Amino acid sequence: MNKVKELFKIKYPIVQGGMIWASGWKLASAVSNSGGLGLIGAGSMYPDVLREHIQKCKKATDKPFGVNVPMLYPNLQEIIEIIIEEKVKIVFTSAGNPKTYTSYLKEKGITVVHVVSSLKFALKAQDAGVDAVVAEGFEAGGHNGRDETTTLTLIPMVKEKIKIPLIAAGGIATGSSMFAVMALGADGVQVGSRFVASEEASSHQSFKQMVVDAKEGDTHLTLKELAPVRMLKNKFYNDVAALYDKGTSLEELKTLLGRARAKKGMFEGDLVEGELEIGQVSGLINDIKPVVEIVRDLVSGFKEIQKSMNEIQF
Repeated sequence: MNKVKELFKIKYPIVQGGMIWASGWKLASAVSNSGGLGLIGAGSMYPDVLREHIQKCKKATDKPFGVNVPMLYPNLQEIIEIIIEEKVKIVFTSAGNPKTYTSYLKEKGITVVHVVSSLKFALKAQDAGVDAVVAEGFEAGGHNGRDETTTLTLIPMVKEKIKIPLIAAGGIATGSSMFAVMALGADGVQVGSRFVASEEASSHQSFKQMVVDAKEGDTHLTLKELAPVRMLKNKFYNDVAALYDKGTSLEELKTLLGRARAKKGMFEGDLVEGELEIGQVSGLINDIKPVVEIVRDLVSGFKEIQKSMNEIQF
């Protein structure tokens, strides 16, 4: 039995990343209804908005779903209490210390998964008592690890040292990439960027189209002094790069970033001044389609590679 399928009671070992400004109840419920695990992204939601999304998701699916909670955001305690009150059974935590809430959530009967970017943090998450880890490589979009370890390297390193289920993330948008990371030892995958370019994602249509139009080299990881983030290159990115060229200070970076820059780009569709967070794998995404087709493509692509492996002569 696949460990991820068993842990979450889902049909396929496919988790949808809980991405800010993209992962509302429509996306999460669609992924869960398609056989994966949908996640509501709490990072871009005020507490009352999160409660509304949870309640709508419960009405839209009778399948398991969860909430992703970035621990660097305000209102954290209130968000945790809403999750408990609404009887959400699965929580993915990220961008913080897993010890902070893991025991508390598990006491409430909640399955806890923590997102990490290195072996060191995977071991700390395991020691904190999480039920599984997501190991996310440098290819991934949005906030990223400082060690810049790629998925191809990270997954076998983590697999060798941990005993709990391992979910791979970063650069996964096809059945073949899903097969590859599972061959390296992952028990399942977390897919982000591919689900951004879905009909159900709450991100702006203009941003989705820019993801589809992206080519190799159109994303870059920057702002390492604040929190490393991979984004599409646009005017905002060029303004950041110009500050680095002249020798920037932390205060200058903070001033340029300002507030709600990701919302401006990803949710409101400002492709010039907005922060457009997406992974390197956007160069492989060529269309916007319903979630059910994306999941079907992942599964069928995986099975095709699985079959072809038996035919390869070595």
